[in-house]
Amino acid sequence: MSSVDADGITATYEETETERLLTFERDGRRAAVAQNIEGYAMLKVREGGAGGDELERYYGFDMALDHVAELLGVAVHDLPVPEDAEDMGM
Repeated sequence: MSSVDADGITATYEETETERLLTFERDGRRAAVAQNIEGYAMLKVREGGAGGDELERYYGFDMALDHVAELLGVAVHDLPVPEDAEDMGM
């Protein structure tokens, strides 16, 4: 697990038995980007973190991050991304 903080946003990357999971938190709001553990499936954006409702699927990491930024009310370039998660997406 790795985490980074920037401008009041915390990003945490972890791997479970089935998923690569990047969770963002800002002011009590959470959103997550999930991908299968093999790292080749579409990215799922979830509101509320890992167990939250799936909102949308994306091929590209940049599109998934754009959706997360919208959910958290920040600009996409403000989202910190841990190094371990930089290769997410197809």
